[in-house]
Amino acid sequence: MAGRKNVRSRAAARKQKDKWKAKRWYNIRAPRFPWNYQQIGETLGEADENILGRIYEMTQQEFDGDFTKMHVKLRFRVTDVVGSDALTQFIGHQHQNDYTRRQIRRYRGKVDGVYDAVTTDGYLIRLKTLVITDRRIQTSIKQVIRAISKDIILGFAAKSTFAKLQKGMLGSELEEALKEALKPISRVRSAVVRKSQLMQEGVVVEDGPTLDEVHQEEQRTSAEAKARKAAALEAAMSEEDEEAGEDEDGKAGDESEEVDILTAAEALESTEKGAAEETPEETPDEAAEEPVAEETTDSAADEDLTSLTVAELKTRLKSAGKPVSGKKDELIARLQE
Repeated sequence: MAGRKNVRSRAAARKQKDKWKAKRWYNIRAPRFPWNYQQIGETLGEADENILGRIYEMTQQEFDGDFTKMHVKLRFRVTDVVGSDALTQFIGHQHQNDYTRRQIRRYRGKVDGVYDAVTTDGYLIRLKTLVITDRRIQTSIKQVIRAISKDIILGFAAKSTFAKLQKGMLGSELEEALKEALKPISRVRSAVVRKSQLMQEGVVVEDGPTLDEVHQEEQRTSAEAKARKAAALEAAMSEEDEEAGEDEDGKAGDESEEVDILTAAEALESTEKGAAEETPEETPDEAAEEPVAEETTDSAADEDLTSLTVAELKTRLKSAGKPVSGKKDELIARLQE
């Protein structure tokens, strides 16, 4: 009986499907407004139901490229799946703990605040502020700072939609408003919204491009990028071909120059041979003129010796094995002996 069970279990194991083969990739997209369905990541899932409710975290630097916000983590929750796109809702942000700890030093003051704000489109958000002063402050001043921060936060949210509040928190508008309001109370080193949480959703605003328009824009951008890449590659290849052609032309020119030189040398050699063949035999008058030529050569040699320096003359005498003492005329005379 036990053997049959083992056989059945092995057969069932062979029939099991590979779960990874059944999964597919989904593109995670930011909310339609104000982020225009920006693609922020990818995730794996077997079915659409498995994707719903997932929370995706990323830094603000990865989201919008602002390197000064690399310590800010954004959180998005998947609320809908359309085809291979997972649409999300912004549910809050948070500063990393190590960044917050670095801001707090000895002899500085720290003021925390927690406020629930409602936007004009009905979203309920919990905001947590952190104010750092240059020096320690009294409890009464901390209470004043909390009261002013509450007025600024609630007033800003009451005049803004959820999308505008997101940009105010992730940008510098809300922080600048806090600093400006707290400046008369104490010297403020930093005033930030260190954490936000979406407590209740409100009216969804149908602004911004549709998903089809975003897909068309992405396809157009991708096609333009491919065209630019192909054009750059073609230009680089044409430059290489031109350089190769110039090299071949240079080699051909060098070869033609070598051929011309060889041809000229052969022509000169044939001319010299022809001139040697055409030279007539010496006549008696020419033979009589030869001594005159020899005398001319001797005088040229004398002139050459007189143009030499004493050191050069002595060198020649040494090589000839003759004495090297005496004046220049004597040295020349010895060389002419």
